Amino acid sequence: MTMIDAPIRAAYRTAHLMLRSYWFVRRPETSGALAAIWHDGRILLVRNSYRKFHTLPGGYVRPGEDPRAAASRELREETSLEVPPERFTHAYHGTHPFEFRKDTVDIYEAELDALPGEIDIDRREVIWAEFVTPERARSMKIVPHLVEYLADR
Repeated sequence: MTMIDAPIRAAYRTAHLMLRSYWFVRRPETSGALAAIWHDGRILLVRNSYRKFHTLPGGYVRPGEDPRAAASRELREETSLEVPPERFTHAYHGTHPFEFRKDTVDIYEAELDALPGEIDIDRREVIWAEFVTPERARSMKIVPHLVEYLADR
C-alpha cells in the first residue's frame, strides 16, 4: 500500500456519496453486469472502498458493449483475472431498489478449473477480494442481487 492509496479511497467515497445524492433526487434506472467466478464450490467476492456491502466484480455496461464483455472487462479491471467473455453463461437477471435507484443486474458465471494464483486488487477502488463458500457469503453483508442469485443457485 502506498501513501496515495488512502486519499484515493477517500475520493472514491466522496464521489460515491455525491452519486448517491444525485440518485436520491433523480431516482434513475441503472443496469450492470457482474461476474460470478466459481472454483471448487467457492465464489469470488469483492468489497469496494466506497460501499459497506460485498459484491461480485462488475459494473456498468458501456453503450454498445456486450454484457459478457462488460463482465469480463470489469473482472479484469477489479481483480486482474482474465476470463474471456465466451466462457461466461448467463445465470441471473433481476431488478431491485438499491441506493435510491432501480438497479437491474445480470450475473454471468464461469467456473475456473484451477485457482488463478494471487488476486491482484488495486487497494483503492477494490479493497478486498476472496473466494468464499456460499454459506459464508450469505452470512456477510452482500448486495440484494447477490442474495437472490445465491438463493436460486
